[in-house]
Amino acid sequence: MDLFSERRLDDGVLERELTLGDVPGILWTPASASPSAPVPLILLGHPGGLGRMHARLSARARRSAADGFATATIELPGGGGRPRLPAVDEARADLQRALAAGQPVTDDIVDRLVLPLVEQAVPEWRATLDELLALPEIGGPVGFSGGVVAVGVRLAAVEPRIAAAGLFAGSYVPRSTFDDARRVTIPLHVLLQWDDEGNDRQLALDLFDAFGSSQKTLQANMGGHTGVPPFAGDDAARFFARHLC
Repeated sequence: MDLFSERRLDDGVLERELTLGDVPGILWTPASASPSAPVPLILLGHPGGLGRMHARLSARARRSAADGFATATIELPGGGGRPRLPAVDEARADLQRALAAGQPVTDDIVDRLVLPLVEQAVPEWRATLDELLALPEIGGPVGFSGGVVAVGVRLAAVEPRIAAAGLFAGSYVPRSTFDDARRVTIPLHVLLQWDDEGNDRQLALDLFDAFGSSQKTLQANMGGHTGVPPFAGDDAARFFARHLC
């Protein structure tokens, strides 16, 4: 992993761009992080496009830094400047056509859209985690927050270093993700926007029910996909403070 383009933000947070092979990303560390006092880490998921998502990711990172956590993110396969995934692009076009025509989104479309991302992104996240935990200023435990929910569920199911996860219900979920969910036993905080126009609410509720975790919280708020209330971020921060400190 290469770290470069270092800059110190006005609150003391150190922001560094990173690359792992051809995968770009960003690492944020609080001013308190040092080899003598390594800090926990939260991996920040997102829907793709680091450039357009940077402001939102940076805000999440700075809030986490205020709570004493380092955070990191990487670009999704096919996102930003990474090579396109033609099969995923074709599935996305099929999805848009179905929505425009008022037709149901089939399991076949969802599988072709999401599963290639899961299969490629999860190993990339795990390889990135290997490198991040080798840095002297970063220690465990590790959390995962947000992003494409199927990616987060698979990562939580297969990566034993993930101690807690905050997931956003709001992206399409393949049926196979339910099998992954049954294997997840770590503490979970799941955010659901009740009126999310792009989310199958019942599917999100069924997925929550499928998780094998004995500690799982569903926070459902009224409003659409972009109407997440500010206090929801505070609740998520308290969740990670409970389980990563």
